[in-house]
Amino acid sequence: MGSSLLTAFALMLVIEGLLPFIAPAAWRETFLRLASMADGQIRFIGLTSMLLGVILLFIFS
Repeated sequence: MGSSLLTAFALMLVIEGLLPFIAPAAWRETFLRLASMADGQIRFIGLTSMLLGVILLFIFS
């Protein structure tokens, strides 16, 4: 289980690094737009992405 968790974490870091590497200006604009959102909006985005991740885990596991 530990090996799978580290592999998943490494893959997440690779995926997270793609946009800043490929399109830094677009990443910066997206980050600035996100920083200007209200806390409730950011929480909703976080909740939605967590739920989507859990659903995908159940589907593909």
